Amino acid sequence: MDPLVATAVHALGDHPSVPQPASPPDFPSKLWAIADLHLSYKGNREAWEKLQPKPNDGLILAGDVGESAEHLRIAFTQATACFKHVFWCPGNHELYTMPAQKEAGARGEDKYMECVEIAREFGILTPEDDFMLWEGEGEICIIAPIFTLYDYSFRPAHVKLEDALDWAREENIEATDEYLLHADPHTSRIEWCNALLARTEAKLEATLAKHPGAKLVIAGHWPLREDLVKLPLVPRFCLWCGTKKTEDWHKRFNAKVVVSGHLHIRRTDWRDDTRFEEVSLGYPRQWQDCQDRGLDVNDILREILPGPSTGPPEPRSTTQWRKFG
Repeated sequence: MDPLVATAVHALGDHPSVPQPASPPDFPSKLWAIADLHLSYKGNREAWEKLQPKPNDGLILAGDVGESAEHLRIAFTQATACFKHVFWCPGNHELYTMPAQKEAGARGEDKYMECVEIAREFGILTPEDDFMLWEGEGEICIIAPIFTLYDYSFRPAHVKLEDALDWAREENIEATDEYLLHADPHTSRIEWCNALLARTEAKLEATLAKHPGAKLVIAGHWPLREDLVKLPLVPRFCLWCGTKKTEDWHKRFNAKVVVSGHLHIRRTDWRDDTRFEEVSLGYPRQWQDCQDRGLDVNDILREILPGPSTGPPEPRSTTQWRKFG
């Protein structure tokens, strides 16, 4: 079983591209986000069917929609029926090559590009597309979906890279990625991560050069900062949660908001006047308390833009837990 289950129950293109303006909304629009829909679960599929229309708003799907093309199409069909603009970035689950596909299924970059092509069937913007200039309610921002992966650098200083997997296994922790997420044509997920980071940095730098002073909404599946990865029951799962190389990206790339998922622990944090939003739904048992209170997937959607009217709380490292949305 994915170790994030226990944690959440406990926790309460190669060339840089530049933004193109979005079509003006009919009235001031908002931007929302959700991640980790995990539509392989019947309960989550049924919940997603209850998504309510916000026809002039936008929605970020920040990874882990599911493992198959069918899951993607279910998610994208409903999202595009309800929202004017939809953005998607991959999580680890979209990249899985399932055992039944072992011989003929796409792997690594090919699996990722299959997902991108499905998103494009629905007019959804991905990390492979130009970033969008968002002119909805509040401050004008550039919406930047990204794909970064992880490199096992979220680990204590005394643990060497070559010992990292054994360190996690000492606590019976090992991500399913080690068996289903392949790096082809790269030699390892670390190598793939490094290539993704180089491409993404170039794209973000080109965007700011084109739009000096612009604020960004950076949306990816994995957290950009290690200090936002708090997994009380399975702390050693941190290995699969990001890379230290993105620690300062919110400052380097002038982020107004950073959106992520993956942890299955909903929260809002502030760092350096940047708002960080973990927006995951999670497996059905992880948000059963919400359903018991009469809440549904619409209550879990997080408002990204314009967002709260007040600034960060004091002290600025304070976390706002979002168990109920």
